[in-house]
Amino acid sequence: MLKQRVITALVLLALILPALFSRNEWAWPLLSLLFCTAATWEWVRMVASASVARIAAALLAVLGLILLWLSPAQQVQAALVLSSLATLFWVIWAPLRLKALNARTGHWPLAVLLILAAWLALVLIHRLSGTALLVAMAVVWVADIGAYFVGRAIGRRKLAPRISPGKSWEGVWGGMSLVVVLGLIAAAAPALTGSLPALLVGQWGPLAAAVLLALMAAYSVVGDLHESLLKRQAGVKDSSALLPGHGGVLDRIDALLPTMPAAWLLHHLLSLGAR
Repeated sequence: MLKQRVITALVLLALILPALFSRNEWAWPLLSLLFCTAATWEWVRMVASASVARIAAALLAVLGLILLWLSPAQQVQAALVLSSLATLFWVIWAPLRLKALNARTGHWPLAVLLILAAWLALVLIHRLSGTALLVAMAVVWVADIGAYFVGRAIGRRKLAPRISPGKSWEGVWGGMSLVVVLGLIAAAAPALTGSLPALLVGQWGPLAAAVLLALMAAYSVVGDLHESLLKRQAGVKDSSALLPGHGGVLDRIDALLPTMPAAWLLHHLLSLGAR
């Protein structure tokens, strides 16, 4: 299993990193759309039939290609609508679904909406720079790493025992704290001046930056729990077996679904403030 995980991770890195920093403007949008199409198929397969899952995945791919052919201004307008709706979902409706232990409502249209919003945010943040996108995604990875190690060391109070028994409140706070600390350090790095932490500190100050980075880390936990509940209700361990040793694509991007639309909205607001 470990060998499979390592090989799959290396293959993914070999695909993602060149696309992330490629001069070809189509490389990252198309590769990320491929992954998001797979994630849509996985999500819908857990709430509907396999045939509906294929239709939903195809719909997401078509919508993504249509968005790519729009002008930059039209893409921004679309992202404002999609990211706002997605952020409202993750802030308000998703916690209610977790409390009710029901992540299946909304069916396939919800999956398409949320994944499309996250994909477009990935594309537009990447358009700012590959580094800006890498830092935005790193919020999720740092939160996950911090939560894992702090949870293992001092985790006592279960966060959501009926959804994901391994998660603890101490782990969540540990992940949020690590995101804030590393985010504020990153904000001072000259090479990361265009990243979200640097822009937040530069325009709104370190306190506001710390609060917003902590909230993004919290959103990532909501996304993780939401997918765990989806899998629990579907009676599966992984969203699919597309990534040997890692499960499915959705298993790898679940925490990005809430954070990327929020990150793009922040980038957009900060760009308006800089004018």
